[in-house]
Amino acid sequence: MKLKSLLLGLMIGLLPSVCLSQIEVPKREFRGAWIATVNGQFQGMSTEAMQKGLINRLNQLQKAGINAIIFQVRPESDAFYKSSFEPWSRFFTGVQGKAPSPYWDPMEFMVRECHKRGMEFHAWINPYRAKTKTTAALSPMHPYTQHPERFISYGGQLYYDPGQPENRKYICKIVKDIVSRYDIDAIHMDDYFYPYPVAGEEFKDHVSFARYGRGFANIGDWRRNNVNQLIKEIHQTVRETKPWVKFGVSPFGIYRNKKSDPKGSNTNGLQCYDDLYADVLLWVNEGWVDYNIPQIYWEIGHKAADYTTLINWWNQYASNRPLYIGQDVMRTVKNADLNNPNEHQMRTKMHLQRTLPNVDGSCQWYTEAVLDNPGNYRTMLEVNYHRFPAIPPTSPFIDDKAPKKVKKLKPIWTSDGYVLFWKAPKAKHEMDKAVQYVVYRFGMEDPLNLENPSRIMAVTSNTYYKLPYEHGNQRFIYVVTALDRLHNESKAVKKKVKL
Repeated sequence: MKLKSLLLGLMIGLLPSVCLSQIEVPKREFRGAWIATVNGQFQGMSTEAMQKGLINRLNQLQKAGINAIIFQVRPESDAFYKSSFEPWSRFFTGVQGKAPSPYWDPMEFMVRECHKRGMEFHAWINPYRAKTKTTAALSPMHPYTQHPERFISYGGQLYYDPGQPENRKYICKIVKDIVSRYDIDAIHMDDYFYPYPVAGEEFKDHVSFARYGRGFANIGDWRRNNVNQLIKEIHQTVRETKPWVKFGVSPFGIYRNKKSDPKGSNTNGLQCYDDLYADVLLWVNEGWVDYNIPQIYWEIGHKAADYTTLINWWNQYASNRPLYIGQDVMRTVKNADLNNPNEHQMRTKMHLQRTLPNVDGSCQWYTEAVLDNPGNYRTMLEVNYHRFPAIPPTSPFIDDKAPKKVKKLKPIWTSDGYVLFWKAPKAKHEMDKAVQYVVYRFGMEDPLNLENPSRIMAVTSNTYYKLPYEHGNQRFIYVVTALDRLHNESKAVKKKVKL
């Protein structure tokens, strides 16, 4: 223990001054990380190798304070899970439609392993993309082989035509299947709505516009309405299937430039609203999404898309639903801080994230960059910015009722040591059920302030906690609270313990 403390102290001493300039760590904060699969990092791996790699990622992310994993389960109308509607992904087994052997289900595995570590699991789907450029052959089970008339080829890729109502119904069917069969915490969509523009190529949806576009003055407004309808219908599907499951999006970081809209940001780049036909602010203000993670991947000082300008813009205009920030790890560490060229931009970005009133966390792009630890990024999360556990923010617009408090809190000597046990509270409905517990520890003279994250010893799904027994002559007050699926926290139950 003493050696570990010494090494940690030396490590902190070697870090840039960013780690010594402590920013207050909040008790509640979304701390996510994206794990992509479309990049082929798992393609053709053996079951043992992939499971081992995923567990290693989760262990390191947990150590770095991450409390939510966004895992890509549907890259191109395929599946990293058992589906009756779409083929196994080639990015998983190496050949689209080929089942894993020996059989296993990556989404089922990840849900279980994330929840074991107190992390949320968000199932990341790409709604419209049906084939990437490098996919040479589609499985006979792929939807394109059954209904090619519902798809559009563009930029060497294949897309569901967003203008066809049948496609919206189909995508909602996929969402319902995932939500109903897996114990996920959220459905997640990233920035791929209508495809990113390809110079000199037209997205050929004019036949659909002629058929379904009555009442729209132009094709742009019709396209936006198509995406709006999909977002609204997915939200309704999720709510009707499991009301505690959230639906979130991660749009491109520029909504509109000021030259296009007086309320737009002072930027000069591609726009969600105009180029991808994604009216994110409408979704936020209508309550069709339950969280929003704009991808503000640029550096502070970027000429066309300055990070500071954009995080302030989203903070001002997108506060009707929880707002988290998509952080690009590599751009953050590759660019020097404008006020201190000897260090990178992490400190300033974290300061902005935690001082703007409507920003409640962030998500790291991408997991492998965090684990590679460039510029001590992961170490700085671990020893400074995420040095205490955090509970994800609540969603009071879905449910604000806390579970009942735990029962029969009692320390007991066992063959494994001194263990604090309790019983789960009773619940009439799934929304009221306790699924996690927060264990706090206080000195006998300390105020019992449950808003102080430094007092959190664990956030666990277990109904027990092994006490760190040392000398047998020190007294503490342990407090246990219950959390429901949406992180509402119960009243506290306390117990004096001599360790």
